[in-house]
Amino acid sequence: MKLKIGIPKGSLQESTLNIFKKAGINIRISKRSYFPASDEEDLEFVLLRAQEMSKYVEEKVLDCGITGNDWILDNGSNVVKVAELVYSKQSLNPVRWVVAVPQDSDIQDVKQLEGKRIATELVNVTKKYLEEKNIKAEVEFSWGATEVKVATGLVDAIVELTETGSSLKANKLKIIDTVCESTTQLIANEDSLNEPEKKSKIENLAVLLKGAVLAEAKVGLKMNVPENKLEEIISTLPALREPTISKLVHSGWVAVEIVIDEEEVKKIIPKLKKNGVEGIIEYSLSKIIP
Repeated sequence: MKLKIGIPKGSLQESTLNIFKKAGINIRISKRSYFPASDEEDLEFVLLRAQEMSKYVEEKVLDCGITGNDWILDNGSNVVKVAELVYSKQSLNPVRWVVAVPQDSDIQDVKQLEGKRIATELVNVTKKYLEEKNIKAEVEFSWGATEVKVATGLVDAIVELTETGSSLKANKLKIIDTVCESTTQLIANEDSLNEPEKKSKIENLAVLLKGAVLAEAKVGLKMNVPENKLEEIISTLPALREPTISKLVHSGWVAVEIVIDEEEVKKIIPKLKKNGVEGIIEYSLSKIIP
């Protein structure tokens, strides 16, 4: 029994393929096909826009898929969120949908959007946001180039996706509020999860993907530590849990192995060298299974 999985086409595509690769699942996409190839005989992949993914999972066209929580909310889809896929590198960071207006606009607060026109791709979530704030405004769907519409005066404001806000600043826009935050999700439908074989495959996939995601921002370090400085050095190491320590053939030395945040390495290695640590090896990780 094959498991049919939706892969998001667009901004999430490359990062999703990378995570699957680190999980041990290689997916090959042809420019002319929406059906990616894989060596996994029990998995079948379909390339779809993230905006549509939750609808097709809910309608059981797909067993599971990768999409953003924002599109689940906007579609009002009844799906199961099996795993959240977030790590500290850019490609799968949490993102925000924000209300933005021109930098020279008199609008300083969302209350001033009363009676105004707003363009966005996230229509339903935006409407709900305005209702909760008791603001009556016209919300229109935007097919793209949303920043241009507000910059040229076609609309008064936009609700747009951002990670750092740099693109909005580059287009001379300012953020006046956040509508919602979103993270990438592995989702499935209830029927697929009620089938034992498919449920097992989905759960196994979730373990591998979460392990690959967790490993993205981590690296392993191996080193030889003078035994008389072991406690002092260990007290300064930000290990994932406790470090692994083993005796070396040469007396007076031990081997220490840890998993740490990649960004910490450049700070730690010089300190280790000053404390007499030798044979430091840094290596990348494919998966971390908690």
